[in-house]
Amino acid sequence: MQALWLENNQLTYQDNIPIPKPRQGEALVHVNLAGICATDLELIKGYYPYTGILGHEFVGEIVQAIDAPERVGERVVGEINIACGLCDTCLRGHFTHCERRTVLGIINQAGAFAEYLCLPLKNLISVSESIPDEVAVFTEPLAAALEIQEQITIFPTNRVLVVGAGRLGQLIAQTLVLTGCHLQVVARHEKQRQLLATRQIGWVDENAISQHTFDIVIEATGSVEGFALARQAVRPRGTIVLKSTYKGDISVNFSSLVVDEIRLIGSRCGPFAPALRLLENRLVEPTLLIDYRYPLSEGLQAFGRIEQPGIFKILLFLT
Repeated sequence: MQALWLENNQLTYQDNIPIPKPRQGEALVHVNLAGICATDLELIKGYYPYTGILGHEFVGEIVQAIDAPERVGERVVGEINIACGLCDTCLRGHFTHCERRTVLGIINQAGAFAEYLCLPLKNLISVSESIPDEVAVFTEPLAAALEIQEQITIFPTNRVLVVGAGRLGQLIAQTLVLTGCHLQVVARHEKQRQLLATRQIGWVDENAISQHTFDIVIEATGSVEGFALARQAVRPRGTIVLKSTYKGDISVNFSSLVVDEIRLIGSRCGPFAPALRLLENRLVEPTLLIDYRYPLSEGLQAFGRIEQPGIFKILLFLT
């Protein structure tokens, strides 16, 4: 089968990869669409040592499921963390932090930039017929955006700032505006501002941010500079939610965090069911972010294009 293979920080297109064989409790899924995200780009740069097929945002169709033949033909999206179910963390119900987990296209689990992938049946969630593939493919990043509201309560009276108006920042903003909070998004580029305006979301220039005034700041730039801006913007006893992963270490003045009693929250994967409900009810509109669609066979060109300034989402499809 066709696939995009990462090895030694080099991405290659290959057309002779064996089709994976599902194990007990797993299903074989034909990938219809897959999305390129910032994590894929960071893996190529060496953020985490990974060799194998990249990709974790997808929508596809179950084509083989020995343990659940009734699910063959079902259109699905997939939760990307594969937990052991037996370790202490799993027994506490924290499956996304399983001590022995694998992660689709990220940690020891072949990913979605391929014709086929395997995932446990319990990880595969059915997609309503009313949700097109180009919408459903955003389920995983939208779930990550919703994780913020799983971790903290956001009230209409809160002043909330999102630092970063890229792929994830736009989705975060679309979910937060539904809370009725006083929301602003740091947006550097005109295209980012136009997309926010389409959803009636206010943007602000980073040089116009009042210091120490926001109750909650979401950092979604993936840059050290983004964290510094978030720190400046949050008020004493406020909360910073970190959606970024940084390669290497960053320098942080922890004394100031202690003095101002700032709460730091790391935020990663989120709930799929609420994400699918938002998509089905058209309460968010992720397709605004789609810039290009490439066949999987032109995946290397797609990765070259997404590195260019101003590009949001590129989807890969099977011809």
